[in-house]
Amino acid sequence: MAGDSTRKIIHVDMDAFYASVEQRNNPELQGKPVVVGGRPDSRGVVSTCSYEARVFGIRSAMPTSEAYRRCPHAVFIANADFTEYRRVSHQIHDIFREVTDRIEPLSLDEAYLDVTANHFQEESATRLAKYIRKRILEETELTASAGVSFNKALAKIASDWNKPDGLTVIRPDQARGFLTDLPVSKFWGVGPVTAAKMEELGIRTGGDLRSWPLWKLTSVFGKSGPWYYRLSRGIDEREVVTERIRKSLGKERTFGDDVSDSDQLMSFLENLSHDIWEELEERGLKGKTITLKIKYADFKQITRSRTLDNPVSSPESLYSHAASLMRATEAGRRPVRLLGACVSTFCGSEIDQSGQLSLDF
Repeated sequence: MAGDSTRKIIHVDMDAFYASVEQRNNPELQGKPVVVGGRPDSRGVVSTCSYEARVFGIRSAMPTSEAYRRCPHAVFIANADFTEYRRVSHQIHDIFREVTDRIEPLSLDEAYLDVTANHFQEESATRLAKYIRKRILEETELTASAGVSFNKALAKIASDWNKPDGLTVIRPDQARGFLTDLPVSKFWGVGPVTAAKMEELGIRTGGDLRSWPLWKLTSVFGKSGPWYYRLSRGIDEREVVTERIRKSLGKERTFGDDVSDSDQLMSFLENLSHDIWEELEERGLKGKTITLKIKYADFKQITRSRTLDNPVSSPESLYSHAASLMRATEAGRRPVRLLGACVSTFCGSEIDQSGQLSLDF
C-alpha cells in the first residue's frame, strides 16, 4: 500500500441518528420500526430509519409510500426535530474536542478526527475510538460506530463495516488484504449505479478493481477513474480539513434506485430546501445564489443557477426557486441518480467548520 501510513484517522458515524434520537426521547418507540421523513400517504422520502425498519428493506431516500408498503406497521415521523438533532450533535462534537482539535464534520452525525497528535498523548487510535464511543453512550444514550485507519477513505469504509455499535480497525499491513476481497459496493464513492456498472464489467471486488490499469479506468469512469485506481491500492492523501472559507451551503443525495417520478423529485427537493434553510439560519448566513445539481442515470451531470437581487428570505422561497430551476431540466423525463441544491453568494463571509454541507458546484 502506498501513501502515508503514519497518520491515525478515526471516522465516527452515529447509528441511525435521527431515528435513534426519536426512540431515545420516546420510550414507546424503542424496538419498533421508525421512519423519519414524510407521511406514508405523501410523496415524501425517507430521511433515515431505525435498524428495526431496515430489516424490511427500508432505506434513506426511498419514497415513504414504498416504505409504508414494505412495513405498514412502522411509526412514521413526518416532522423531524432538527433543533433536537442539532443539540445532540453539539454534545457529540464536544466529546470529539476532548480528544483533538483536528475535526472535519461531515454532517450532524458523522466526522473525521485526525488523532495522530491528540490531547491525551495517546498512541493508540483504537483506544481513543473506544473512549469516544463510550463517552457518546454515557452523554447521549446513543450508539456510534467507528472506523480507524491511516487515511480517510479506509476509516470511512471501516466505520460502516460492523454497524451498528461497531468498531473496525484497518492497519497499514492489513489494508491490501482487506481491500482485495472487499465488494466494490463497499468502497467509499461507489454508489449503487456505479457498482452495477462495475459488476457488468467483471469488477466485483477491490482485487478486480486493482487489476485494471489507470488508463482503462479513466476511459470508462472519466474523472472518477484515478480515484478508483488509488482507492483500490489504499491511497487517500486527503487531509482532515478543520477550516475553510465557506463559499456555499447545500446538501445532496444519491438515490439507491434511479428516480423518474417528478412529484417524488419535487418532494425530495422540498425536504432539501428546508434542511438547507435550517443550516443557514443556525449559521446566520444569507445568500443570493441558488444552484441545483442533477446527475442523471447515465452519469451526465448538470447544474443550474439563479442569482436573486436580494438574499433568499424563507425555505418556501428557496424551494420555489430551486423547483423552477428543476422544471427547466429533463429531471422526471430522464431518471435521476443524484439531486442536490445549495445557496451561495453570501452577504459577508464565514469560516466553515462543517464539511459535507459545503458544496462548491
